[in-house]
Formats: sequence, C-alpha cells, structure tokens
Amino acid sequence: MIGFRTLLYKEVLRFWKVATQTITAPIMTAMMYLLIFGQALEGHVKVHGVTYMAFLIPGLVMMSVLQNAFANASSSLIQSKITGNLVFIMLPPLSHWEMFFAYVLAAVVRGLAVGLGVFVVTAWFAHLSFSAPLWIAVFALMSAFVLGTMGLIVGIWAEKFDQLAGFQNFVIVPATFLSGVFYSINSLPPIWQTISHFNPFFYMIDGFRYGFSGQSDVDPVRSLVIVTIFLLALTGVAMQMLRSGYKLRH
Repeated sequence: MIGFRTLLYKEVLRFWKVATQTITAPIMTAMMYLLIFGQALEGHVKVHGVTYMAFLIPGLVMMSVLQNAFANASSSLIQSKITGNLVFIMLPPLSHWEMFFAYVLAAVVRGLAVGLGVFVVTAWFAHLSFSAPLWIAVFALMSAFVLGTMGLIVGIWAEKFDQLAGFQNFVIVPATFLSGVFYSINSLPPIWQTISHFNPFFYMIDGFRYGFSGQSDVDPVRSLVIVTIFLLALTGVAMQMLRSGYKLRH
C-alpha cells in the first residue's frame, strides 16, 4: 500500500503543481463555450423544458470531466516513456492493481476537480435544479473512472505524442461533441441518432444531465448499465496490459 499511496501522491502532485495549465485553462475553455453557444442560443432554444443555458451547463461540466480525466492518465504515461523515468516506476514491487488504481484515481481527481471548477464558475448563468443528486454523483464518478482507464490504456499503447494527439483528435473530441453536449440527440436525423446510441460518451452525459433536470433522452438506468459494462471492459483490457507489461517492460 505504501507504493500505491506514493504513486498516487506523485500523480496528483504532477498535475497540481501546474494547476494553471491543468485546472484553470480547461475551466476557461468551458467558459468560452458557454458564453459563445449560450449567449447565441439562449432565448431561442429550449430543451427538455429547460432553458438552453440550464441544458448546456451539465454537458460542459461532464465534457470537462471526461477530457481531463483522459488527458491526465495518458499524458503521464507518455511523458514517463519519453523522458525515460518509467523505469523508476516499474522497478519497485508494485502490483498491477496498485499501478492501475494509482493512475486512474489521480485521473479521477483531476477530472472531478476541473468539473467542479466549471460548475462553480458557470452555475451563476442559469437556474439549475437538482432533481436527482445521486445520479449526478454516480455518473460523474463512473465517467471519470472510464476516461481515466481509457487514458491509461492509450498511454501504455502510444509511443510518442503524435499517436496520443491523434487519438484525442480523432476519437475523444469527436465522441465528446457527438454525445449531446450542445444538443439533444432527438433533434438529429435518424441515422445520427442511431450512431449516437453506439457512443458510450452519450450515456455518460445524458445520465449526468438527468440528475439536474430530471429529463433525459434515455432511461438513466439503461445509461448506467451501459457505462458500467464499458468500464468493466476497459478495466479488463488495462489490467491485462499492465499484467503482461505490454510496451512497459519490453
């Protein structure tokens, strides 16, 4: 447990020492989205019976959680590979479970910290209700775990920053924007609605938004089941990669 606590502390300290870059910058980015899209569409669009601002803010909060949880785990591993200090993490007698939870929990901490910051800054712009606070907490925590685990997998797989950037630009960003952050998928053409239902990010954001408005495109229980299955699948892949030492020991 000492090794786990030490690695977790190191990972949290890594992003906290540059909080301006890892915490403040994503919050400002979310604010820009809110001011641009919110001001442009507020008064013209109502979704699920709430104002567009009240619809948009939960989506921006979850988008920030997802992107920053992924970025923390993936960037840490790729930096360790390139700088050559990964060997100092592999030398101590750390089990694969300890490595997994240290990296993923640090990613969860950063994701939730950014998400909370976005919520505190943006909540003033709309009247938000809290219809089901438990759903808010469950989906925020599980979604941060999912993207932290995905970031760990991609960080192990990637050998250079170009590969990591490619995955972010062609997988994470499109999946996030096609998940209903800025709109209800019910407003999309049928083909895009079908595609969105195969996007796990959609269920994370839709379930999280349900906790605020009590309205969602999909039953939150169904969303929770899908997110849980996705998390278990990613955890299995990550554990196998850590156990075998894939691209870590050889």
